[in-house]
Amino acid sequence: MLQEYENLTSQGAAAVEKGNFMEAMMLFENASQIMKTPLVDCYLGYCLAREQGKLKEGAKMCLEAIQKDPRNPLFYLNLGRIYALAGQKLQAIRTYQKGLKMGCDQRIIAELRHLGIRRNPVFKKLSRRNPLNKYCGMVFRRLGLR
Repeated sequence: MLQEYENLTSQGAAAVEKGNFMEAMMLFENASQIMKTPLVDCYLGYCLAREQGKLKEGAKMCLEAIQKDPRNPLFYLNLGRIYALAGQKLQAIRTYQKGLKMGCDQRIIAELRHLGIRRNPVFKKLSRRNPLNKYCGMVFRRLGLR
């Protein structure tokens, strides 16, 4: 039984990374019938959000997995992906950053690069939208100073 569970979860994780979310969902549902773990819940939540658009339900499943095992960066990766799907870029970035504190995961770093993190404003006391910050930032970037 344990061997079958591990086989299903590893195949499911591989399917998620390849983008085969329906296949992954079926594999993780089968794995959950054998053993209900935070890992299975987290992946099922991400697959639900990705394949069926159930973003709230998927995020809830990932948050429950994080509560059970807060030291696993994979759970933060999947939750951050759900936030990114929902268009909550800032929340996704914060979640990815929490995940990196739990452990270095190259997939989290890749997701952060994909989202694009903004640099600090040139003048921190002024708002980001202030024209002085905006145009000085553009000039500094073109000059290679940022």
